[in-house]
Amino acid sequence: MQRHATRAMALALPFLIFACAPLTAATTCENLSAVKLPDTTILLAQRVAAGALTLPTPLPSPGPRGGLTFVSAKDLPEFCRVAAVTKPSKDSEIKFEVWMPASNWNGKFMGLGNGGMAGSISYGSMAAALSRGYAASSTDTGHQGTVQDGSFALGHREKVIDFGYRAVHETTVSAKLMIAAYYGRAPKFSYWNGCSTGGRQALVEAQRFPADYNGIVSGAPAIFLTRMKAASVWKAQAIRKNPGGLVPPSKLLLIHNAVLAACDARDGMKDGLLQDPRLCNFDPNILQCKGEDHPDCLTSAQVVVVRAFYSPTVNPRTREQIFPGMVPGSELGWSSNTGRMYADPPGITKTLATAYLRYAVFQDANWDYMTFDFDSGLALADRIDDGLTKATDPNLRDFFQLGGRLLQYHGWSDPSISPLNSINYYNSVLDFMGGTINVGASYRLFMVPGMDHCGGGDGPNTFDSIGAIEKWVEAGKAPEAVIATQLKESKVIRDRPLCPFPQVATYKGTGSIDEAANFVCALP
Repeated sequence: MQRHATRAMALALPFLIFACAPLTAATTCENLSAVKLPDTTILLAQRVAAGALTLPTPLPSPGPRGGLTFVSAKDLPEFCRVAAVTKPSKDSEIKFEVWMPASNWNGKFMGLGNGGMAGSISYGSMAAALSRGYAASSTDTGHQGTVQDGSFALGHREKVIDFGYRAVHETTVSAKLMIAAYYGRAPKFSYWNGCSTGGRQALVEAQRFPADYNGIVSGAPAIFLTRMKAASVWKAQAIRKNPGGLVPPSKLLLIHNAVLAACDARDGMKDGLLQDPRLCNFDPNILQCKGEDHPDCLTSAQVVVVRAFYSPTVNPRTREQIFPGMVPGSELGWSSNTGRMYADPPGITKTLATAYLRYAVFQDANWDYMTFDFDSGLALADRIDDGLTKATDPNLRDFFQLGGRLLQYHGWSDPSISPLNSINYYNSVLDFMGGTINVGASYRLFMVPGMDHCGGGDGPNTFDSIGAIEKWVEAGKAPEAVIATQLKESKVIRDRPLCPFPQVATYKGTGSIDEAANFVCALP
């Protein structure tokens, strides 16, 4: 840790020089190829004309991601594109890019997060930030591959460190230096935006490098990877130990409808959403078949598996909770995000569920998840990981004291990462801080009824978290509510306020339940 801290100081020093001394902007974007950064090689520095961006892979399809709407390459403004690689260790090869508007720069910088096991630069998120006037950066976190592929970690401890925390910080520092060199001044405000792995990276930045960003948006953070992946193994083992227990997609709809029938109206509205699924004590046993298997019932083996999905993963010896279970309302995503990957047991070697444990932790390409022990095996996994990817430190004092603001959100219907994990982290910060600081002035969590993993789902799931964090950081206006909309064929069909946890959107009693104006944020 001392070596990394020393290097971070060395990287930060040039930025401090840039920030304190008068600068002359580069004559052309191409001149940035001469900028010297520690252990870094500039691979590309070129002006990209409006709408002329070409990439090896197309930008992602448009969709909401933490307040940024993806745009097509043809709609991008003219910008300066810098691509580079940095090698902070002998086994590091961290690729990153920095995109800077050629005109109408808003004076701000945004770092963008990754998904899954990363392995590529988040071009779609960069394009969205650029179109909003930001200078933007993203990294592949030190390896190339798909979001499902963890094989890069086999025999490469330094690359695990890069993936865990080093790459995002190195990229952040280098991007700020590049921005200062191009514009002749440092960004006035710096923001991070990411969901899932990007949400974990967000918390890593707040915890380890509190001076990197003024405002951080953390969506559905994949924190505590060893425990999170253990929960995936918990479900996989339940399916393998109960032959015939894998629930087909058609029956997931059956379960979901039964959940809504049992719990939808408990918040005083019948709107197809669970305002707080923790209040729903749905028992899947009511769906168990009375006789033979049938499309409108669950077999006894399927009931056991469904219970395993809902239940927390626990240590069989100590009964300690390892990771919270899925909540009622998340069922429709189990097939694509959690369940289907276990339908063909041999195929699990290629899935995200066990990639981190197999390659990064146990360093064994032939590791069998059925042998995993939730007591000794998990303790060993935690020791081997040694906090490389763990982002559960509740001590955010330095970040808060530097004026940092953290906006976290999580969909209540997330089928990939239990939303209870976000609540647990939030509560841990409250407990740690005690009465020493007003946590609500610096950190707010927004739970999103009906939202899937990072977006989508049955409820209002499109919201401007970037606008909210900007107002909080730049104008001191903390978000008392964030308006979320639900779209159908590009038209708004419902909107609803998202409220700072533990408040919930409470219906005033009159007017349409599809209009945010008829709700107020209040404690349940």
